[in-house]
Amino acid sequence: MAFQRLIVCGDSYSEGMTDEVIDGKYRGWADRVADVMADARLDFTYVNLAIRGKLLPQVVEHQVPVALTFVTGKDTLITFHAGANDALRPGYQPSIAIALYQETVRMIAKSGATVMLFTVLERTGNKGKGAELWEKRFSEFNRGVREVGAEVGAIVVDANQESFFSDRRFLAFDRLHLNADGHNRCAQAVLEKLNLPFDPAWRTPLPPAKKTPWIVEKGVTVAWFFVFALPWILRRLQGKSSGDGRSAKYPTPVKWPLTRDI
Repeated sequence: MAFQRLIVCGDSYSEGMTDEVIDGKYRGWADRVADVMADARLDFTYVNLAIRGKLLPQVVEHQVPVALTFVTGKDTLITFHAGANDALRPGYQPSIAIALYQETVRMIAKSGATVMLFTVLERTGNKGKGAELWEKRFSEFNRGVREVGAEVGAIVVDANQESFFSDRRFLAFDRLHLNADGHNRCAQAVLEKLNLPFDPAWRTPLPPAKKTPWIVEKGVTVAWFFVFALPWILRRLQGKSSGDGRSAKYPTPVKWPLTRDI
């Protein structure tokens, strides 16, 4: 199908952190997908409501109702990805989060739009109790995504089907968000799911990584802690989020690419 509109709901992953910056905004996989979708229809429009740091209830309350007002029918694609930030919080309650997620997906599906969902990578390549907790929480969350996806006939993009995604070289310096290569590969995976032109090389793993000297690795870890981990901890203690005060990149339908005449 040549979609007339792409609507994106979610958090930092869908906003595009930390891809290359164009006109003061992160590009991200969604912008890259919109580039290709725009080639299929001259009347194509794009909405991106995603904002970094948002929790599932915030996406459901503030983004989804807006998204539903822009649905034109089956030729509207709504991507929904939220809940990862919730699962990273100490007080995470999976039964509540998964139920809310599934209820929201059913509501989106009733709009008549085509729905796309995403799983979260379960095995990140890290070791220790933190990695074990991550895998446990997200494997349970992903089961909920797949279940409701099958129920409503959604397109599910499953990162866990490609083991090479655990390569840390697809991550930015913050060790959490994708870099430009990571976002591009995600975009190609989405395009393949949509039967749109894509680069088949996205499945090609990176060549073996060169061994990093111990002192360099430790130095990078120390820098990472003070630049990213410590501020994240302080925000949690203060009840703040990186998305506080931020607005969506494209809160209303825009002609895409932006250089195209309306």
